[in-house]
Amino acid sequence: MKPTLKIVFAIVISVLIVSCKPNYNSVNSESTTQNKQRIDYLIDRFNDSNGKDVMVIAHRSDWRNFPENSLEAMESAITMGVDMLEMDVAKTKDNQLIIMHDKTLDRTTTGVGLVSDHTLESIKSLYLKNGACIATKYRVPTLEEALILCKGKILVNLDKSYNYFDEAFQIAKKTGTTNQIIIKGFNKTVDQVVLDFGSKLDSIIFMPVINLDTEPNSSQIIDDFQNKLKVKAVEIIFSTDTSKVLKKFSHIKNKGSRVWVNSLWGSLNAEHEDDAAIKNTDSIYGWYLKNGVNMIQTDRPQLLIQYLKSKDLHK
Repeated sequence: MKPTLKIVFAIVISVLIVSCKPNYNSVNSESTTQNKQRIDYLIDRFNDSNGKDVMVIAHRSDWRNFPENSLEAMESAITMGVDMLEMDVAKTKDNQLIIMHDKTLDRTTTGVGLVSDHTLESIKSLYLKNGACIATKYRVPTLEEALILCKGKILVNLDKSYNYFDEAFQIAKKTGTTNQIIIKGFNKTVDQVVLDFGSKLDSIIFMPVINLDTEPNSSQIIDDFQNKLKVKAVEIIFSTDTSKVLKKFSHIKNKGSRVWVNSLWGSLNAEHEDDAAIKNTDSIYGWYLKNGVNMIQTDRPQLLIQYLKSKDLHK
């Protein structure tokens, strides 16, 4: 082959190689755009207190198919179409934030003892157990790993994090997920929340939790949070359906807050629980719709989503 032809051939091959290489920047850009559209859509829905739809929160993610609070359970719930993940925050001996519900390692991992007595390195060597207490191949995630996975895809309720929130907030800022996070507080007054969070309330979503069984002034507390902090959601707990507050859900929504109720087990919802919904789906989940609930935290997200879609109440 003549030198000139060799040069031309080399140029052609180079052009072909470059043109055939995947454009990772383009792919990443497209994914980022899709994620931004998804999270903006979820935030808009969350802020629409009188929205027709019902938002679905997966309790400890999709723990029926993967270990609770695992990255795999989170990914599964996201794929399922859940609107929000509830995850529990714990702190290790070396002050690292991980995702784990219990104070001890025994139930959910192959380890034993208090989380606070183990370093992150020690906990990362353990395996998570599934719902049948069988060890799996999955590991305990850090809060940072969880937020990176969820970034742009889904809203996140950080439970058990009130006392760690300064550290959690820094991780949320680092991962660019502050706009996706909802933090809840039990038995807190407006003044206490303002004292504890200060200016952070401008960039995160706070949700009060009101137990109608133990709080005789629940209506006044809800009004205070709505009037002074303009909260976008209120979580309501009740073991019986006799409280007058249950008749005020429309009023709460008209004042700008979604109504969150847990379908997890009977003491949280006057026996309108997930397990009963397996056989009596319409009478259980239908009760929530009839009473104006528009956020439901569930242990059976797939069942609930299917039901809501049949009523054109979830997309």
